[in-house]
Amino acid sequence: MNMNTLKPNQSFDYDIADPSPEGKLSALGKLRKDFPGYLFFSWYRFVVLVNSIFNTYLYRLILRLKKIDLNSGCRFTGRPVFVRQPLSTIKIGSYCSFRSDKISNLIGVNRRCIISTHDKHAEIVIGDNCGFSGVTISAKQKIVIGNDVLVGANVIISDFDWHNIDAAMRRMDCISSEPVVIHDNAFIGVNSIVWKGVTIGKNSVIGANSVVTRDIPDNVIAAGNPCKVIKSISDK
Repeated sequence: MNMNTLKPNQSFDYDIADPSPEGKLSALGKLRKDFPGYLFFSWYRFVVLVNSIFNTYLYRLILRLKKIDLNSGCRFTGRPVFVRQPLSTIKIGSYCSFRSDKISNLIGVNRRCIISTHDKHAEIVIGDNCGFSGVTISAKQKIVIGNDVLVGANVIISDFDWHNIDAAMRRMDCISSEPVVIHDNAFIGVNSIVWKGVTIGKNSVIGANSVVTRDIPDNVIAAGNPCKVIKSISDK
C-alpha cells in the first residue's frame, strides 16, 4: 500500500511481504542491484568475525592464567582489560560477550572493556548470557550482575567513589564502598553510570546517559541525572 493513497482515518497496512521490485529480486539480482553494499558489509562482518575468533581463544587462555573464573561459550571482540587484585575474585558466567574493538558495536565503543577489582576482598560476579560493549566494571567490595543482562556501550559500573569528597583526603585511597546488584534481564543504556549501593531490578531499562544513584525497581523504564522511574514497562 502506498502511503500517498491513504484516505483520512485509514490505517497503514504494514505487509510483511515486500511489494517493491527489489523484494522480488533473486539473490543474484539483489547482488547486482547493490554490489558495493553487499561487498563492504560482508567485509565488515568478516573483519569482526576474525577479530572475535582470534581474541576469544587468546583471552580464554589469558584469563585462565590470571586465575579469573571464566565459563564456557564466552566471546571477546577486541582486547579487554582484566585487572584482578591478589586474593580478590572475578567470576564470569557462560556465553557472555565482551566487545572492546571500536567497530564491534556500531553505536560507538569509546574504550576497551575494563574489569577490575580494587581490594583483596573485592568480588565481581557476572551471570550467563550477558553482553558488554566498552564497559567499565570496578569493584572495591562487590558487584553482582545477573543473567541475560545487556550493558550498553561505554557504561561505567562502580561500587566506590574513586576519590574522597574531603579535599584534604582526595588523593588518598577511597575506602567508602557499597555493593551493586543488577538483576536478570536488565538493560542499561549507552553512556550510563551506575554508582555504589545501587540495585537495578529485573527486566528494567535504564535510559541512555543516565546516572543511577538510587535503587530502581523491577519492570520499569528509568532515566535521567539522577536516574528516576519514568513508567512501568507494562504501561502503554
